[in-house]
Amino acid sequence: MIDKDFREGDAKTNVFGSDAMMQPAPVDKIPEGPTTPQIAYQMVKDETFAQTQPRLNLATFVTTYMDEYATKLMNEAININYIDETEYPRVAVMNGKCINIIANLWNTPETAPWKTGALAIGSSEACMLGGIAAWIRWRERRKAQGKPYDKPNFVISTGYQVVWEKFAQLWQIEMRTVPLTLEKTTLDPQDALSMCDENTICIVPIQGVTWTGLNDDVEALDKALDEYNAKTGYDIPIHVDAATGGFILPFLFPETKWDFRLKWVLSISTSGHKFGLVYPGLGWVVWKDKKYLPDVMSFSVNYLGAEISQVGLNFSRPAAQILGQYYQFIRLGFEGYKNIQANSLGIAKYLHQTVAAMPEFQPYSTEVPNPIFTWLMKPEVQKTAKWTLFDLQDKLAQKGWMVPAYTLPANIENIVVMRVLCKQGFSRDMADQLLNDIRFAIKELNALEYPTTTRIAMEKNVPLSAKTFNHTGK
Repeated sequence: MIDKDFREGDAKTNVFGSDAMMQPAPVDKIPEGPTTPQIAYQMVKDETFAQTQPRLNLATFVTTYMDEYATKLMNEAININYIDETEYPRVAVMNGKCINIIANLWNTPETAPWKTGALAIGSSEACMLGGIAAWIRWRERRKAQGKPYDKPNFVISTGYQVVWEKFAQLWQIEMRTVPLTLEKTTLDPQDALSMCDENTICIVPIQGVTWTGLNDDVEALDKALDEYNAKTGYDIPIHVDAATGGFILPFLFPETKWDFRLKWVLSISTSGHKFGLVYPGLGWVVWKDKKYLPDVMSFSVNYLGAEISQVGLNFSRPAAQILGQYYQFIRLGFEGYKNIQANSLGIAKYLHQTVAAMPEFQPYSTEVPNPIFTWLMKPEVQKTAKWTLFDLQDKLAQKGWMVPAYTLPANIENIVVMRVLCKQGFSRDMADQLLNDIRFAIKELNALEYPTTTRIAMEKNVPLSAKTFNHTGK
């Protein structure tokens, strides 16, 4: 006897023999009725089947690999809301432990048992919190002096990540940008100071510039700023955007002074889901001392069973990433992090050396301070080639790789580069596979009889933009 419900999706139904798999996935309206979890799972899974595998995504800065125990731990905490501190008090303590560990990695001078910092959903929120704190401190100081406080500004290089543009727009704070050039590939301290005035809330150097992977010289900036503040009577601080470098420098270059060892560095933000080696979305921000975190940034509620105070733009937030970060600290320890970051940097340097030896390319910079390698076509090759780096990106995508091509920021926007992020999970063997695919793609592109669309656009001086052809993969 045939079961009439068999094809409608009960537990006996083979997934690909069900009626549901003959229907398109919902676009505008929720389905009329439920289906089995097996079928729902398969439909969602199939939606993403053709995407690049995460470990082949060398565009993204975020972590694409964690070991099975870390993944298991985070999956088991997926239903925990961190903000419910009365319900999950140990998670709140674990969060404080993570902030302590990070603050000490950055040489905090704070002596309190619990260091001053905050959890964030990615480095973007962490940057926002650091910027807001600097703005409020400046505003309160101006009020106390009886001076106007309606025209705040901050100074950063044109190599900024888009969150700073959001910060400027949302809080109506003028963003003054120091142009990068081929001669000045990072923030020039004197150029930055020339843009400062009594309304400057902070200067933001970057450790691991999104576009190039380079580090701004924070120590040189701090020295120049100390002289500037003494001469002008201003009190301009530094917020370090260490989204990338915050988890690289302490392990590989501990002698480099970029952190709280410097006088004017009052806050630092980083991304736990980049080289902190945790799945997305996790960020951290730490202040040099509690006095630098304005009280007005802490909000309290009592409707969760107790009086709970929180610093953050978002209220509810996942606890799983906190567990993942604390797990990595315990599992890897200082030496484990050091080894992973050293391997990632070593592979980036290997790619730098190998790609630089190819006749078509040259590295953007001679140094590779972070596990990020950026390169461009040699000018003489670009003049005669029938293709551009955008075409190489497309060729590599056909092999499953996501390696972005994009134009550099304002003032050098006519330069097209490619960038590779070398993270945990990207091995030397995978790097060799990538290099072989690059060589094969170049062979095909060099054999083209006619120029590509992007090459024609370049010849006509049509601006090649990341917005037009691709994105930078942040």
